[in-house]
Amino acid sequence: MKSNYYNTRADKFIEDTVNVDMSSLHQRFDSYLPKGARVLDAGCGSGRDALAFMGMGYSVDAFDASLEMVKYASLLTELPVKQQTFEELKGVGLYDGIWCCASLLHVPRNNLSDVMQNIANVLKVKGVWYLSFKYGDEEREKDGRHFTDLTEDSLGKLVSKLNGVAIMEMWVDVDQRPDNTVQWLNALLCKTEEQ
Repeated sequence: MKSNYYNTRADKFIEDTVNVDMSSLHQRFDSYLPKGARVLDAGCGSGRDALAFMGMGYSVDAFDASLEMVKYASLLTELPVKQQTFEELKGVGLYDGIWCCASLLHVPRNNLSDVMQNIANVLKVKGVWYLSFKYGDEEREKDGRHFTDLTEDSLGKLVSKLNGVAIMEMWVDVDQRPDNTVQWLNALLCKTEEQ
């Protein structure tokens, strides 16, 4: 993922996203998590969601590829947010929940299967994984950022290639930001067995 866009436009991106009300998505994710769950916010951006999960009583880890996002998220959450990519994620069965809100969409389509398997590896059996993509079939560059859009069918095909991961829920909704009509594909996945 090219993080230069977020390093040079961090202030504007944070201003546009940090106060967006994501509570309905947080509650949906929360309904599958055990009390005191360990959660990873992967591609955490401003730290908005990591902060919300901390407020829900979860033990939270977070990372982002952009150094400027890491700095801001660390200040907002007071967590030791790591600067790393999805490919650098290591470990097996560490998390009860993984949150990938509008972050995996920056991974090129031909790398998505490997990246998603890497993320699945750090999820515990019976763990839940939220992810979202802009809705569609395109793969494009915009303002120096790469976007991979997915539909229910293309996400289903990707998940079918993962070891021990199943789709629990999939739905389409509209962006939570005011005056934004972008449609999002959301999914909650479950780790059914160890690889």
